[in-house]
Amino acid sequence: MKRTIARRKAPEVNAGSMADIAFLLLIFFLVTTTILSDSGLLIKLPPFDHDPPQTEINTRNLFRVAINGQNQISVRGEIISLADLQSEVKTFIMNPAGLPDLAKAPNKAVVSLINDRSTNYDTYLQVYNELKGAYNELWEAAAQDRFGQAYNTLPMAHQQSIRDEIPLVISEAEPTDLFGDQE
Repeated sequence: MKRTIARRKAPEVNAGSMADIAFLLLIFFLVTTTILSDSGLLIKLPPFDHDPPQTEINTRNLFRVAINGQNQISVRGEIISLADLQSEVKTFIMNPAGLPDLAKAPNKAVVSLINDRSTNYDTYLQVYNELKGAYNELWEAAAQDRFGQAYNTLPMAHQQSIRDEIPLVISEAEPTDLFGDQE
């Protein structure tokens, strides 16, 4: 007589915990992955005003910095290097008109930045950093002269008094094709 051997079924793998493992792996990779973030300029914009007040700025108190499509920096119509920009700005801010009677009035100085639409963004950032760096150096010098301390170690009230004396006034115009094609 022939015996029949009953075949056993293959054991099933319990996949119930696979979803838990996948979820834990997903959380692990989200937590450990560094996400690149775009760096930008930290600028506090003024509130929107439908009818902004028109202010007249004396041209002798206006320091115009322009960046053309070839990434050349022009200050008051003359091409200068990026390395010279910060010292030019500091000199102007502390004496906007070049006159001795206004030398103690840096709050009248306005730095105007205008660039061409085809200006390289890296060049724009470098110029903006130089302008901001000029103000930072002036604030640091004022803090050392007045309080004998570094600007960032001063109490907020002292920092504000220095910023009131030397306000950060950088006016930016909308990028234009003002300089035209210079090729």
